[in-house]
Amino acid sequence: MSAESESDDTPEESEESTIGAKLFGEYATDGIEFSDPSTERYVTITPIAHTMGRHTGKQFDKSEISIVERLINRLMQTDENTGKKQQTTRIVREAFAIIESRADENPIQVLVGAVENAAPREETVRLKYGGISVPKAVDISPQRRVDQALKFIAEGVYKDAFKTTTDAEDALARQLIGAADDDVDTYAVNQKEEKERVAAAAR
Repeated sequence: MSAESESDDTPEESEESTIGAKLFGEYATDGIEFSDPSTERYVTITPIAHTMGRHTGKQFDKSEISIVERLINRLMQTDENTGKKQQTTRIVREAFAIIESRADENPIQVLVGAVENAAPREETVRLKYGGISVPKAVDISPQRRVDQALKFIAEGVYKDAFKTTTDAEDALARQLIGAADDDVDTYAVNQKEEKERVAAAAR
């Protein structure tokens, strides 16, 4: 019985230990507001930025990972940064410090706003009719919307920082602040608008 009670208490204690914890020891993860109810379920906020792959066993378990860690993982998906998680985590941490000083707001809230504004609602697929390929507009699932938003943000950071004098952390901060403000000049928001424009033309 004692062994069973210990095993039963362990998950509860681990959950209680994260209450009040802060991301990077600085940023509160509670009180984050969502303006898009469709993606809220797929944007997880936790103070843990490195789960060491514990959610890789299931196909759609990535939605259980913190949105900050998902951003870090997305930024690593380039030839230069593959596998450099410590370096990428440092870039995100420094970018969050820049966001806090410039926007005077919780960087996690800025990230959530950026993901919501950069998530496209429609895209096109190719359908074949008698050997003719025809584009067709389709709605995007909420989980794919979050995936696409993170992809656009990471691509924008790469384009701003690669072979330029702009630091990666500064490029990330500008992309997140611009996307959170729904600025069309920001790469992520621009790509979202372009994807939706092409889908509207294919209706």
